[in-house]
Amino acid sequence: MEYTTRTIAKQKHIALVAHDHCKNTLMKWVDKNVAELSKHILYATGTTGNMVQRSTGITVKSMLSGPMGGDQQVGALIAEGKIDLLIFLWDPLNAVPHDPDVKALLRLATVWNIPVATNVATADFLIASPLFQSEVDISIPDYQRYLWARLKE
Repeated sequence: MEYTTRTIAKQKHIALVAHDHCKNTLMKWVDKNVAELSKHILYATGTTGNMVQRSTGITVKSMLSGPMGGDQQVGALIAEGKIDLLIFLWDPLNAVPHDPDVKALLRLATVWNIPVATNVATADFLIASPLFQSEVDISIPDYQRYLWARLKE
């Protein structure tokens, strides 16, 4: 696979996702970081997005609820280069019926090389990083070259 560069702007497009048992933890993290998060564009799965918007007043572009396809909608935005960073607090001790969607979302975030926090400690590291407040270049798959090579086969 060949790679190209994508520039993540200073104003980030941040997706917030949290399993039911982690929503309160995410809300505490959001409340603690509301001043910084308000400088960015937020996306979230349905219930999480509504909670964040009601609690903070920050506009959140909400998808469907995770089990109803919201995880897949966030994954599609990642593949389209429309999400720069993912905060995904998932519950490793409780199985969810949409677990394949969860794995797919994490796989897409890895494929497209975006920063991902799956716990509060990592989310704290991300938001405290100087990179969080600046323009950043990341390497991503060169999808056009990939398609061209596949067509030549």
